[in-house]
Amino acid sequence: MTTRHRGYRAATVAVLALTLTASACGSDSGSAGRGGNAAATSAPRPGGTIPGASDPGPGPTTLDGVAVRLQVVATADSPVDLVPRAGTDDLYVAEQGGMVRVVRVGPAGGGTPGVASPRSYHVDPNPVLDLSTLTQGNGERGLLGIAFSADGQLLYVDYTDQNGDSHVVEYPMTGDRADFSRPRELLFQPQPFPNHNGGGIVFGPDGYLYIGFGDGGSGGDPNGNGQNTQTWLGKILRIDPAARTGDKPYGIPDGNPFADAAGNANGGLPEIWLYGVRNPWRFSFDRDSGDLWIGEVGQNTYEEVDLLPATDGRDAGRGANLGWNAMEGTHPFNGGVAPAGAIPPIFDYSHDGGNCSVIGGFVYRGAAIPALQGTYLFGDYCVGEVRGLLQRNGTALDERSLGATVGQGLTSFGQDAQGELYAMDSSGQILRIEPI
Repeated sequence: MTTRHRGYRAATVAVLALTLTASACGSDSGSAGRGGNAAATSAPRPGGTIPGASDPGPGPTTLDGVAVRLQVVATADSPVDLVPRAGTDDLYVAEQGGMVRVVRVGPAGGGTPGVASPRSYHVDPNPVLDLSTLTQGNGERGLLGIAFSADGQLLYVDYTDQNGDSHVVEYPMTGDRADFSRPRELLFQPQPFPNHNGGGIVFGPDGYLYIGFGDGGSGGDPNGNGQNTQTWLGKILRIDPAARTGDKPYGIPDGNPFADAAGNANGGLPEIWLYGVRNPWRFSFDRDSGDLWIGEVGQNTYEEVDLLPATDGRDAGRGANLGWNAMEGTHPFNGGVAPAGAIPPIFDYSHDGGNCSVIGGFVYRGAAIPALQGTYLFGDYCVGEVRGLLQRNGTALDERSLGATVGQGLTSFGQDAQGELYAMDSSGQILRIEPI
């Protein structure tokens, strides 16, 4: 948790700033200590649904009586991302200080002594990739996100350099190690302020790479980046790293909303997929429906969860405007008015009860917790609860705590190859989400 750039926080929060990226930080002023377990409250939205959203399939229509527990399976140094890799059950964890490590996952037995778990987990001490000389993991900077190509042979990283500027770089894999000597830089984005760097990097169901950039920082988006389609800041981008367009080291996929048929700019930068975001720290695609879910970090008062429905499993969020900096969740920001066609969140909540920064997660598609099928799991950095949001056809039916809370500072969620989910916290714990 970083200080918020409009009135620095008390010393206790400053201590947290040293241990967590949470490029997720919400407000740029005000307190953000560990709060109670007050339930987040959704704000009403006209219509009450997200048009075009799909029914997530057979599953529960209420979360009444559903609860989970958290089991520590591994530890890392300030973990901020956890991803699977094709061809193995192992998991790869990004540490904010610049290390990528592999968590070896094996059959039951041989795990952490005294920790019950259906499988064994062991962090390999030899790093997969060491970027510690290129980045500096403090505040909201550092190694912020990782992703693998579909075949697992290429590793993509999103990090800020020693000056605080953002890089998205591809490294080839040799076995289970990345070749540090063969980087291929795809994107470089100067950052005007030290916060709101985004850092989410995800391959979508269409096989293209999606990259989240925050609005560039400070507080309130002073440069108006969220609504400016001539900058990557305040956007989620979509590129094809396996192709090239002119002098770019990547391709512009057909269908990008601001690109013509040749991939040239047409009213906006051709890489832009959606815009009007403040800091999409974590976003994910539903592995069944292709819907896009975004944990969109708010400013001083509200946090939001966005649902952008897919069409036949693809194109979720194409050209969407999520409204920042005119809107904070469903609420006008500084007297703003929602831009024409802006898509409101499916759910937002206030900072009451100690909430401060939404941490986006995943729609649960595993087998261990049938009662959670189709439920979006997410949380808040300061309160640390694992929460569930259940929707049908774009209407939020139920949203509540699932009864499990991390020990210190919820930083991120991860998903394994089987669809089981994990949480991470700023103390270094990687925790598997399990049924009670």
